[in-house]
Amino acid sequence: MKKNRWKSYFSIFSFLFLLVALFLAGCGSGASETSGKENSKVVKVGFQKGNTLHILKETGFLEEALEEEGYEVQWEMFTHGGALLEGIYSGAIDFGHAADGSGIFAQASGKPLVYVGADEPNPEGVGLLVLEDAGINTIEDLKGKKVAALEGGNHHYLAILALEEAGLSADDVEWVYPEDAGQGRIIFETGEVDALASYDPYLASAEVELDTISFSEGKDYNYPNRTFYYSTPDFAENQPELVDLILETIDEADQWANDNNDEVVKLLSDSLGIDEEVIGKQISRRTFGATEITQEILDRQQEQADKYYETGLIPEPVDVSEVMPIEKE
Repeated sequence: MKKNRWKSYFSIFSFLFLLVALFLAGCGSGASETSGKENSKVVKVGFQKGNTLHILKETGFLEEALEEEGYEVQWEMFTHGGALLEGIYSGAIDFGHAADGSGIFAQASGKPLVYVGADEPNPEGVGLLVLEDAGINTIEDLKGKKVAALEGGNHHYLAILALEEAGLSADDVEWVYPEDAGQGRIIFETGEVDALASYDPYLASAEVELDTISFSEGKDYNYPNRTFYYSTPDFAENQPELVDLILETIDEADQWANDNNDEVVKLLSDSLGIDEEVIGKQISRRTFGATEITQEILDRQQEQADKYYETGLIPEPVDVSEVMPIEKE
């Protein structure tokens, strides 16, 4: 009996020890310990193929900058912004990059995230196209027609603004929501829809490879088309200096991209398997750069969120300032 009693005490002690160890392991401040190097930590960064963080990954600038601070970088690839933000919610990544609409949908569904930075405007990176032989010559001709877009995407928002400027509303067309941008291109090319709202490089691909009419090129629909940098609330609160360093390094890679367009075209063409002419068109109409959140940026994002509610894309209005802090002087 005595032997069994000590065995029981030992089991209880082991269990308590395990609980304490698990508690201590979970007390990190946003970046996790890695088994690779003693006293080294890992920052988990999510990226999508073809975006600015993909370029950052290829340059190696972030690894160099964080190594000096005792951190390593763990890259995680996602197929689209919604999936990347799911990585934020779940804690699978600390930091990532996604479009404006993705952030609005996330906030509307009560998911935990925070905006920590923004890209320079890229208004020509989204567009609204029809085929030349479709017999559609003006935006007004789209009334009652089928328009393909990823629901709530930046290009969807642009298309809504274009319709409204022409005196139509979002309800005046039949929206078709493909699973991804690639499928959108296919149903547009095969005539299953009458118009395509899309984003680069898929927009550039359609413009280069098909005979199209653009209802957006050269037009000002008062839409900057910014994409944003997001993090978990824990990472932003507990590692603000690290967030600033990451954003500074992104901007460094962005300036390199502005000065080395030919290398960026080749890098993205090889990675995405897309012709260099298509990538070249995309890069030629974009200026890279990362910036902090300003009141003007917040106001434009709020306008977009309000439009999403007005058109029924989100069920309740949201106040983007709740998750989009502006650094005070």
